[in-house]
Amino acid sequence: MVNGKNKWPSTKDLEGMLPELEKAQGTLHLNEDATPLEKFRFQLCQILLRYKIKAKISQRDLALRLDVDESIVSRIFHHRIDKISTDRLIGYVQEIEPNIEFKVAN
Repeated sequence: MVNGKNKWPSTKDLEGMLPELEKAQGTLHLNEDATPLEKFRFQLCQILLRYKIKAKISQRDLALRLDVDESIVSRIFHHRIDKISTDRLIGYVQEIEPNIEFKVAN
């Protein structure tokens, strides 16, 4: 219960939360009109996320394995990769899957 009345916050409480919520950054999704490069970069992020889940390791453990700051791994998992180069993403994937092959298609 919130405010001892019901399970919903009051309008005043919600308005107080709004400034913080507006600063929050969630996971970005792939746009329907994404370019081939955007799709490829998204797939690289997904490979890293699947690895984390399959290996049952924490975000911190993956960051240690990749020798990067945990905030970078967080950005990758939330697809907030505008400041991470494609080459760097490929390098992270190759670190966890050394035998992976990438093919370029028309």
